[in-house]
Amino acid sequence: MGQTVNNSAPARGPADHDVRTQIVAAATEHFSHYGYEKTTVSDLARSIGFSKAYIYKFFESKQAIGEMICANCLNQIEAEVRAAVNETDHPPEKLRRLFKAIVEASLRLFSQDRKLYEIATSAASERWGVTIDYEERIRELLQNVLQEGRQSGDFERKTPLDETVMSIYLVIRPYLNPLLLQHGFDYIDEAPSKLSSLVLRSLSS
Repeated sequence: MGQTVNNSAPARGPADHDVRTQIVAAATEHFSHYGYEKTTVSDLARSIGFSKAYIYKFFESKQAIGEMICANCLNQIEAEVRAAVNETDHPPEKLRRLFKAIVEASLRLFSQDRKLYEIATSAASERWGVTIDYEERIRELLQNVLQEGRQSGDFERKTPLDETVMSIYLVIRPYLNPLLLQHGFDYIDEAPSKLSSLVLRSLSS
């Protein structure tokens, strides 16, 4: 699945504690049925069969639980993107695969469960740490691909690298951010190939 990604969601208690995993799994299912915004920690505690105080031993807030769930979703997307990029050694094809994998993985994950999509939109609108970290890792991956392309002679070198990275990232961002993704469903089928082709033409050396 490519490089291991770090889970940066805030949490209390031992990181490998079975109870933490149990709480996250139960919360994911509960939020899927009743929604994130409408659920309180008390609701969640009753559903799981734990006391609210016991849950607070492992998570400092409902948002901390939501961040862990969101991190799991984003890590899944990132793993798919990295795996797609690592399937080829040719930088232009790496870039094409990056665009395609981000769009397809994001759409599939966020359209499978509208209640979990609600958590993702909360994370994006409130700028939770896990979303900021995820976007930064995608930018770093994009930068690595561009550096490879410059070294191989496939991409132009005159434009400052940081400017190129940010420009292309802004093209991809609507498919990273669930608040923006929901407005692009009509173009999902054609967007990856058309956008990546346009970007590659601009990068021609």
